[in-house]
Amino acid sequence: MPERTIAVVGEDRRQAAAARALAAAGRRVGGPEAVPGADYVLFPVPLAMDEARLTALLRRAKPGALLLGGKAPAAAAALGLEWVDCFAREELAVCNAVPTAEGCIGILLARRTRTLWDAPVLVTGYGRVGQAVADRLTALGARVTVGARSPAQRALARSRGGAALPLEGLAAAAPGFDTAVNTIPAPVLTGPVLAALRPGSLIVDLASAPGGTDFAAAAALGHTALLASGLPARCAPDSAGAYLAQTVLHIMEEREAVG
Repeated sequence: MPERTIAVVGEDRRQAAAARALAAAGRRVGGPEAVPGADYVLFPVPLAMDEARLTALLRRAKPGALLLGGKAPAAAAALGLEWVDCFAREELAVCNAVPTAEGCIGILLARRTRTLWDAPVLVTGYGRVGQAVADRLTALGARVTVGARSPAQRALARSRGGAALPLEGLAAAAPGFDTAVNTIPAPVLTGPVLAALRPGSLIVDLASAPGGTDFAAAAALGHTALLASGLPARCAPDSAGAYLAQTVLHIMEEREAVG
């Protein structure tokens, strides 16, 4: 089988780390200039380029090339190009939960004036990121309460040493907290919940933009609310790049195994 080339587009540190890891794995790696002859093209997340530049780059891809990145842009579908969302793959989501959780802990430590040990912390959502955050907070001695819609997720949170409540109970429980971490990409920390939190609370929203927090209401109430999406690339770009490269390698191997 002829050697396949992957073009890595983007200059952020995660992309650079991914390119190094792909090369270390024995793959032939090029930059944007390699797009016309590349069998694979890895785009950055987010796609920090205007529509005209993106479309021009997509038009340079050779027929049959596999494009990889985050959510497929409309321009790729319009041109009939095959695109794989790497970040929808379970293996990458699980790996990325680790630097997301560590980045969140870093924000909490930098912004709080008290220790996390013995601190009551509300975590909304108990998927991959919620679990990673709750586990690390618990390990630091925080008193974690998980808000989750699923009874199974609430049971899992309790089995791992935390308390848990349904999302419908957030407003009633909120007076017990001055720190909250949201991982749900839907309105969760709404006006009534925020109004019930302790004065001057800290909220870190890890969900994809626009997050699940009413940021205007939080500001009006005197809380500090931060949208902290995309932490892996910001807090641990070398690790994030290695995780991305490993996922890309698996996608390439799967594709090449069938021809």
